[in-house]
Amino acid sequence: MSWLFIIVPIVVLVGIAASLRILREYERGVVFTLGRFTGVRGPGLRIVVIGFQQMVRVDLRTRVLDVPTQDVISRDNVTAHVNAVVYYRVIDPEKAIIQVEDFTMATSQFAQTTLRSVLGQHELDEMLAERDKLNRDIQQILDEQTDAWGIKVANVELKHVDLEESMIRAIAKQAEAERMRRAKIIDADGEAQAAQKFLEAGRTLSELPEAMQIRYLTTLTEIASERASTIVFPFPMKFGELLKSLAAGDK
Repeated sequence: MSWLFIIVPIVVLVGIAASLRILREYERGVVFTLGRFTGVRGPGLRIVVIGFQQMVRVDLRTRVLDVPTQDVISRDNVTAHVNAVVYYRVIDPEKAIIQVEDFTMATSQFAQTTLRSVLGQHELDEMLAERDKLNRDIQQILDEQTDAWGIKVANVELKHVDLEESMIRAIAKQAEAERMRRAKIIDADGEAQAAQKFLEAGRTLSELPEAMQIRYLTTLTEIASERASTIVFPFPMKFGELLKSLAAGDK
């Protein structure tokens, strides 16, 4: 019987040690007693009665979920390969354990279906140019649906939008055509503005003969400074009118 006095204290000490749980600051323990939920334990030293109670640890830190690449067909029937990253955390440990079997897997699967659904409602140009808006739309839908699981989706970021080689070439051609169109429009606008300025200058010179003479002298100065071998002098309009009047008088 003496061996009982040795074994019993050892068994008791082992049982007590096995009943002790240490929860870190970022952890919570969901406790079940005989299968029924009996509360959520905070950080520190906790005791779980072996055989009667069970405690499930839940990490409250923000988690990073890498959404696998999804084949998305846009509204304009363009196939794109899109992947994303989701930042989420558990805000209600009770719901995260009781309401869903595996909240990490459930969030991942729901993120994949939501990604395809939201992007499929937009055209390719919107996917490439309006990522911030798409990120907010996906994040809002995920956050609303995962609230029943005690999950808070903090942010969603589209990582890559990959296209097929043929589509990349088509987009490059479209961009080149757009650049040429803009260049032609700018050139046409320049010609129109220059024509308008020439018209205004012609009207000013026709209304002010003095300005015409100043322009005439300026042109002669520019020609003389160029060291040209041949200089052509414009014939003043008044000289032509004077010659016509003299010829008419002789007749």
